[in-house]
Amino acid sequence: MSGIGDPELHESQEELQRALSWEVIAGHRERLMRLVRRRLPNTQDAEDCVQEAMLRTAACGDLDRERIGPFLTSVALRLCADNHREQERSRRLLPHTADVRTPETPDEGVCDRDFGRWLLRQVYLLRGRERQVVLARAHGISTLEFARIHQISVKAAEGAFTRGRARLRLICARAMDGVVA
Repeated sequence: MSGIGDPELHESQEELQRALSWEVIAGHRERLMRLVRRRLPNTQDAEDCVQEAMLRTAACGDLDRERIGPFLTSVALRLCADNHREQERSRRLLPHTADVRTPETPDEGVCDRDFGRWLLRQVYLLRGRERQVVLARAHGISTLEFARIHQISVKAAEGAFTRGRARLRLICARAMDGVVA
């Protein structure tokens, strides 16, 4: 016996295999950078994408050496697609997010809630159908649903809502020292 037991020999062979695999994977780095750089807007994203592709490939221990190149290419291109999807999702969601540059102060929130309560009291000063449709809209009922519930035409419901909203604007304008809305 040579003094090296079977477990130690097997372990050293696995280490050698991993080192060779990593050398093969790392040999594709420049090609992947050129491939990914054309598809991503900045160098940092491209570098992240290539590193992630290399790590995922290295994690596949039983990958055939001849398939490492195509596998790396496939993973890198899929990561580019993921990056584009994420950017598009962020771009679409951005307009729907709150404006974080101007945080609401506590006194603004208190004033807004107080104004909302005042405005709701003004709604009760409106006439019949106008009051009903404005309150329905405040509770999340659409004009179409309101028309169906009250068995009136959609045009009549929309007209009542428009008149009610115009009257509320006039009430607000008068209350704010005659400022015309």
